[in-house]
Amino acid sequence: MKHHLSNRPTPFFVTAPLPCPYLSGQTERRIVTELTGRDASHLHDTLSRVGFRRSHGLIYAPICQNCSACLAVRTVVDDFTLGQSLRRVLRNNLDVTGEAKEARATTEQYKLFARYQESRHAGGDMATMDFYDYQALIEETPVDTSVIEYRDAERNLIGASLVDRMSDGISAVYSFFDPDMPRRSLGTYMVLRLIDAAQRQDLPYVYLGYWIKGSRKMSYKERFEPLQYYIGGVWTSELPETVSLSSSAGFSIER
Repeated sequence: MKHHLSNRPTPFFVTAPLPCPYLSGQTERRIVTELTGRDASHLHDTLSRVGFRRSHGLIYAPICQNCSACLAVRTVVDDFTLGQSLRRVLRNNLDVTGEAKEARATTEQYKLFARYQESRHAGGDMATMDFYDYQALIEETPVDTSVIEYRDAERNLIGASLVDRMSDGISAVYSFFDPDMPRRSLGTYMVLRLIDAAQRQDLPYVYLGYWIKGSRKMSYKERFEPLQYYIGGVWTSELPETVSLSSSAGFSIER
């Protein structure tokens, strides 16, 4: 399979069906390509703008046979406004500082990551990751990637975000936080900090990954309006009641 991007053909592969981690009874398939070579960043930007997501040195999009519920979403930074509940989240974290660091895994990060997985995603694939798996998640990247560490007033690590810098925004690859601090709403707080960072850098979007209507795991993304959804080859703020299978992908594949 080839899809022409930049000045070279890019090979794509389709994964075998696996149980969907979000919708019971559904199977998941992905279309995948590797980010390699001198134009890896350009390829990453190009595919991210048509609904793909990076993981390690790969970039992928769902291409499920009987379902198109996953929609790539991004926040429009210039139009974002803080509501009362989001202002409360900021007030509850006035003592928190964030620092962007090189994408290097540390034991301190991994211990927090493991606690988060055990509390929030026990039984999932990531809950079984050892330090070397975590190191690969953080360090296997061919693009401009950093880890933002968040610390409280006592300098305890309470959250971290793995993020990619794009030409038109910031992509939130993965975040984790102290699960024993529910009052802080750290997951929401870290997204707010990314939106603020994008505003300060004059970047128009924060890419938030995939969203599924009705999924509790993804419902927090609805707090960062206005959202744009990638549907039928375009980013739109209008969310239809249903999304047909044929309209979910905005690229064509030569078979």
